[in-house]
Amino acid sequence: MRVDLTGRVALVTGSGKGIGRAIADRFAAEGASVVYSDVEAPAEAAAADPRHMALKLDVTDEDDVQAAIDAVIARYGKLDICVNNAGIGTAPADRVTIDKVRIAQWKRLIDVDLTGVFMVSRAASAAMIPQKYGRIINISSVLGLVPMRLQSAYVAAKAGVANLTKGMAIELAQHGITVNAIAPGSTATDGWRNWINDATSEERDLHARLMSHIPMGRPAETREIAHAALFLADPDSAFVTAQILAVDGGWIAGFARDF
Repeated sequence: MRVDLTGRVALVTGSGKGIGRAIADRFAAEGASVVYSDVEAPAEAAAADPRHMALKLDVTDEDDVQAAIDAVIARYGKLDICVNNAGIGTAPADRVTIDKVRIAQWKRLIDVDLTGVFMVSRAASAAMIPQKYGRIINISSVLGLVPMRLQSAYVAAKAGVANLTKGMAIELAQHGITVNAIAPGSTATDGWRNWINDATSEERDLHARLMSHIPMGRPAETREIAHAALFLADPDSAFVTAQILAVDGGWIAGFARDF
């Protein structure tokens, strides 16, 4: 699929690697000026092309978020697309039943995965409303639609993203702004590989068990999630809003194995 994003300005949070990097690179390939942002370090791709910009951004810091949006407007004069991808998962050692979840772990995950989406969306939408145009794309998860055991904070945060997406969509439609979410299934990022190869995961044979639940029998590639984001960022997707698009190989359709 080809989408002409020439002249569009896109901010992608958490775009130093993984899904965020794939989305940012795809938007850049389609002609957009991309703001690569990440809490660790801006992507080097931004320095390679004068169209792009790199920002160090902590989505849990209100001042940092507003400064980032201000920097985008100062550089480009507008913001057309905002992808809320920045997020964290649950480490293997933290996959425990609800009675054992640490409060600090709960708060950190909610802060990054849900409150961060809210704060970036709030600042981005304020910039989009006057221009009567915008695309906000949130990265949720299939686990926000169909929960998994031992990840209470993560599934709560991602479910919150899904409903926040719908609420924002209702509010912002009158301003020509669409708000949608992507719910990726198991995706072969570096973090996913580290989790699968973790000693605890290997002991529990998690890779084979996880693949047995996916009808397609494999994880998604990051480029496949980026393809979905491109569809939602398309100017011609103007009547698509408040949708949660699962890109999951059939994960949430039902059990892929017999019992």
